[in-house]
Parts: sequence; structure tokens; C-alpha cells
Amino acid sequence: MARRQVGVVRELYRYPVKSMLGERLDTLVVGVHGAHGDRVWALREAATGFIVSAKKFAKMLELSARCEREPAAADDAPVRIALPDGAVIDPAAAADALSRFLGREVTLERARPKQHSRAGIDPDTIFADVPIEQVMPGLTRDTMPPSFSLINGTFFDSAEIHLLATGTLAHLTDLIGPDARLDARRFRPNILVETDADAKGFVEDGWLGGTIEVGAEVRIASAQAALRCVMTTHRQSDLPRDLRILRTIAQSHRATLGLFASIGAAGAVKVGDSVWFND
Repeated sequence: MARRQVGVVRELYRYPVKSMLGERLDTLVVGVHGAHGDRVWALREAATGFIVSAKKFAKMLELSARCEREPAAADDAPVRIALPDGAVIDPAAAADALSRFLGREVTLERARPKQHSRAGIDPDTIFADVPIEQVMPGLTRDTMPPSFSLINGTFFDSAEIHLLATGTLAHLTDLIGPDARLDARRFRPNILVETDADAKGFVEDGWLGGTIEVGAEVRIASAQAALRCVMTTHRQSDLPRDLRILRTIAQSHRATLGLFASIGAAGAVKVGDSVWFND
């Protein structure tokens, strides 16, 4: 069995409310069901019953959420939500304020064990200007469902943790052009791994089929290529809208970039921790 260092932790993120901007951290505590405080909350649209996602409502990325204190467990996240002007919303009044902001009735909910939820999408925009059949053969805009299933008991799309390599962002910049603003925030990773300059292409492809060791404690397993969508193209904070991002990922790498994975062993991760791949 071969073990090699693939990089170091450069940035850490969590997103207390699904599809809102999150927070950048120096230390991230990872439990067996995901990072503590990550996607603990979400908005639910009253008209459809679906969880609100920036895949359909880009305005979600104008909102931001932070944990008011460090969560004691994965599902513990006393949350602080802010509007684009910086005004902080009282969680008790969040439903009214966020309904007015989004122009539709929503409620703020905490993830509950065994609950099954679906998040809404718009088949006309889910992959921006990339044809659905190019990303998901066998489906079209006419046959694509208007929602997708979340992991039971959570508000995670496909996996409990998400990794991304700086080498992959550099490669994508080369493919698009130097004016591309390929900040990691566009892809919403939990862990951004700084890789060596000689790590070329879509770096995470080399991390499939084994265990990723992050720091002294955390082990990440069952990694799979992360399917991307229109969210990577949305404007957020100082990053402009850029449809070239998803278009290029679709053309060059089957619309996947980064890794979705499961937690093999829990613990704390810090910026600067070594990252190893053990196959």
C-alpha cells in the first residue's frame, strides 16, 4: 500500500445555512456525519415543499450565515444570518425577513434525523447554458425532474464533505483564461488543499480509490468526483457571474470538479495540516 503527501490544508469552510455564503475558519471540527455546524439549517419553500437552493435561486448567495459559537456537535449550529446590507436577522423572525428578501414564502428549518427532503431546481437553468443531456445523458429539459433528493436526515446534496485542490483551480484558469476569477468560494469546499506546482490537471482524480488523511485525525473515504452545476457561475460577493466556468468543466471533465466524500474518522483539521493519500 502506497502513502504519499499530496498537499497541505490552505483554507477551511463551513456553511451553516444551505446555499448561503458561509465562513472561513482556521480550524474545522469534523464529525462522522460532516463538519460541525455545516448545512445544519436550510430554507423550505412553502409553495413546493422543496428545500431552497442557489441552484434555483441565485439570490441565496447574497445572504451569509455564521455560527454564533463553535458547535459542540455536527447538528449544533446557533446561527447568525445577515442580509446583503449587513443587517442581522433574528432567527425568530427569519422566515418573514427572508420571505420578503426572496419574494416567496419560506421557513427556516433545522435538519432532523431520518427526515427526507428534496431541493428544488429549475431544469432550464440547472446547468446554465450547458445542455442537460451533455451532463446527464438520457435527460433533457423536458424530462429533468424539478427537484433532487438530499441525504436523509441532512441538507447535504451528495456527500458529507467536499475537497478541492488548488492545482485544479490553476488548471481550470489555464483552460478558461487569466481573467477567470476561480476563487475556491465558487465551489463551496470544506477543505481546500494546496498542492505542489507540479500537480497538474484535475488533481483530485489521483485521490480516488483510497483514503485521504487530513492532519493527525481526520480520514476521508469513499471519494467520488463532484458533479458541478450553475452555482459555480453565479455572482457572489466580489466574484462576477461567469458562464465559462461550468461550460469549461463540462467540456473538459464531464462536468465534475473536486471530490465529494464520506468521513472515515472524525477529528479536528487546521490550516497548515498535511494531507496524505493512502491507496
